[in-house]
Amino acid sequence: MRGGAKVAIVGGVFVLVAGGLSYGAYTVLFEDGSGGITSADAPAEVRTGPPDTKEIAATSKAFFAAWSSGNGPAASQLTNNPVDAEPVLTGYSTEAHIENVVITPGPAAGATVPYTVKGTVSFEGKSQPLSYSSKLTVVRGLTTGKPLVDWQPTVVHPKLTKGATLVTGESSSPEIEAVDRNGVVLTPDKYPSLAPVIATLRKKYGEKAGGTAGIETWIQGADEATPDITLLTLAKGKPGKVQTTIDAKMQAAAENAVKQFSGASVVAVRPSTGAIRAVANNPATEFNVALEGQQAPGSTMKIVTAAMLLERGIATANGAVECPKEATWRGRTFHNLNNFTLPDGSTLTQTFANSCNTGFIKLIDEVDDDSALAKEAKEVFGIGLDWKSGVTTWDGSVPEEVGGEAAAQYIGQGTIQMNVLNMASITATAHTGTFHQPVIVPQDLDGRPLATASRSLPTSVVQQLNSMMRATASWGTAAKAMSSVGGDKGAKTGSAEVEGQATSNSWFTGFSGDLAAAGVVQSGGHGGDAAGPVVAAVLGAG
Repeated sequence: MRGGAKVAIVGGVFVLVAGGLSYGAYTVLFEDGSGGITSADAPAEVRTGPPDTKEIAATSKAFFAAWSSGNGPAASQLTNNPVDAEPVLTGYSTEAHIENVVITPGPAAGATVPYTVKGTVSFEGKSQPLSYSSKLTVVRGLTTGKPLVDWQPTVVHPKLTKGATLVTGESSSPEIEAVDRNGVVLTPDKYPSLAPVIATLRKKYGEKAGGTAGIETWIQGADEATPDITLLTLAKGKPGKVQTTIDAKMQAAAENAVKQFSGASVVAVRPSTGAIRAVANNPATEFNVALEGQQAPGSTMKIVTAAMLLERGIATANGAVECPKEATWRGRTFHNLNNFTLPDGSTLTQTFANSCNTGFIKLIDEVDDDSALAKEAKEVFGIGLDWKSGVTTWDGSVPEEVGGEAAAQYIGQGTIQMNVLNMASITATAHTGTFHQPVIVPQDLDGRPLATASRSLPTSVVQQLNSMMRATASWGTAAKAMSSVGGDKGAKTGSAEVEGQATSNSWFTGFSGDLAAAGVVQSGGHGGDAAGPVVAAVLGAG
């Protein structure tokens, strides 16, 4: 190594012990069979196969030594993608201002090496300690045969993504103090599911709220739409207040409710206004599954299908509907859960409340319009209308399909993509008859235009939809889950099959008074078993 600097390896910890950061190269050294030292750079045949234990240890040690010393170019050459790795590794010291770095590796699990990183962030006379854990994997170079670190941004920090950068300085947007509809302060520590919401609100409304910037270390997103992730605060700014539509009591209930199941998400909205009252995910990550997820919603979509059938006069709530164990439409066969049937003369309400798939499929012939469901979803329920809620959302999608794929959409399968925000809004619209675009900050904060649907549901359709959902909550598939919810209540269960997944996703949506909520539990099975209790807990808190 050139430049007069040395790296000491003491007890598995790598520390720069003498000045100078100008390293020409780091040579990976490991013991040969005789106890001597050989170099991975020495002329040799190109090796193949997975790296062995010695190569994994030697490569990770050399990488840690170069990285901890601040030599990004040298560290990047020990990866399989130096072009992408070099600016991130160099920026660790030059842009993020992280120094006195100590990396402590743990026991390797195969080719994967876990480690902890401790350092000090120093900027304009301010400093704070920084520590976190991550991991790397050593692979065989495809052309050189050398053992190399498999480059991923998460090698440098577990929250770093492709195109994102670590930065320390005056924060890119002023701090905010997010408060609920009653002025209660909302923090990520108390309400972890709101962390991405608050980060987005800060980026979007920080300046408008009148706050001042502090000095921070953060992960800067790859594009303007991605909110920054604050890792460390060296000096606090003055936060500006941003009022949200969240209800702190309901948010707390939602956070507790999703803890029942891994992979659970729930959203609650006020049907009369579209105000979002709670958003929760387990696990709570930077990606907000509740607001941005895209999945088939299963039989909860029958709310939209029923509305379309009622509007077109094809069926009525008390009219007779067939419910055989299976039904075929244009070469595609559909079944009910466990192949159940309903007796002749059963009504649409009974078909809906028992979640009979075939009953809805049998009515397709009378619709005579493959795009009918897509039109209903957009024109009445506001799906896909570019909602401007105040944060990033996926606003649902019901593509126009034909044949068997169009039939699958009737029961919430196929190409339909929804999240629990979308389904909570659909339930709210069914309950009131009019779509109110969901919002998490009041419209008057920035005067943004809200999405509006083309038309409302006729009063008779609203009455029938509500009676069908009330029946489902009283004696249908949602009865057990909704038994703890009081007042005027209605619901719909759903189970969405996912290719390659042994157990279906559990979906559930319902209303109680002027509150609607929807939930999903990944691989949760029947809607009433997993998602149902989550939604019921949130409705009960309202």
